[in-house]
Amino acid sequence: MQRISKRALGSLGVFALVVALALGGSASLAADISVVVVVVNGQQIQFDQPPIERSGRVFVPLRGVFEHLGASVVYDNGLINATGNGRSIQLHIGSTQATVNGQTHTLDVAPFIVGSRTLVPIRFISESLGASVDWNDNTRTVTINGGAHTQAVHLLNLAPAPDAVVAAKAPVVSGTFSAAVDPNSVHITLDGRDVSSTTDISSTDFLFSPPYPLTPDRHTVRVTGAAKDGSTFDQSWSFTSGTSVVLNYITNIHPVNGSAVSNSFTLSGTTLPNSSVHIVAIPTALIGGIFPVTSGTYVADLKADGSGHFVQAINITTVPGGNVAVRITSVAPTTNESKPIDLKYSS
Repeated sequence: MQRISKRALGSLGVFALVVALALGGSASLAADISVVVVVVNGQQIQFDQPPIERSGRVFVPLRGVFEHLGASVVYDNGLINATGNGRSIQLHIGSTQATVNGQTHTLDVAPFIVGSRTLVPIRFISESLGASVDWNDNTRTVTINGGAHTQAVHLLNLAPAPDAVVAAKAPVVSGTFSAAVDPNSVHITLDGRDVSSTTDISSTDFLFSPPYPLTPDRHTVRVTGAAKDGSTFDQSWSFTSGTSVVLNYITNIHPVNGSAVSNSFTLSGTTLPNSSVHIVAIPTALIGGIFPVTSGTYVADLKADGSGHFVQAINITTVPGGNVAVRITSVAPTTNESKPIDLKYSS
């Protein structure tokens, strides 16, 4: 790992141009060479607008940098004001003049707008917030450490694993939190689409089973929220999905959907042999016939046997005249192909 020199990125940009011209001016080759990866405090950042090199400087979307370094940002009519780590930064779109704690600085290149995104120089922003910046020439990676805030919550045990290639058309997306979080604060997006409402989220983990086949392409998952102590986190990872050879399934459910159950009942069924089975049961009742109230959540994880059979004793607190919502998610052992099924029982 080595420090970025003042013109290192510029030299790389010239090199990309020379190679492209030498091979017939291939724009696609030049674009591939110019890809820049940004890592902040150990986390690779996914931008909806990719980093752009201009006059030897790397520019990234405004909030993608400030907020990952723990700074708050206010943008108003071309004026950017940010505060964090005891520092105040001000920049103007189209101007090379910037201030840090009232001191004037001159930028090599002014912030600019691409589409609906405001782009700012990553080195200047990071160092102004007290972070260190390093450049790996071999991997074209900008690594930033420090800043105003290091996130207390990290994502662990991610599935699919970061940068993994899986055969499943609808792979289960799951992970655990390194510290307890407020489940109500957690939001999860898949390729920019909010899937929080169909994701099982607890204070310790999350699980989303896509109800639709994903395209055989690279997908990005973003998880945001707050820890129990109020500190926030915003992390993401990517994977590539493919095509399943064997589709997963859930059949022979007992009790059958719509049956009446008590506080204790046994749930069984059949799925792809040796699959992982995740069960969530939530008893609810309507207060005054209007307001739904839950009486706790039951969660279980188990394995189907070699014949695909699974069985689990469920113990919950039901309310007479209420309902019990159950979701079963089966994850195939090799392909990670997931199959969810939703059930509703009366109590």
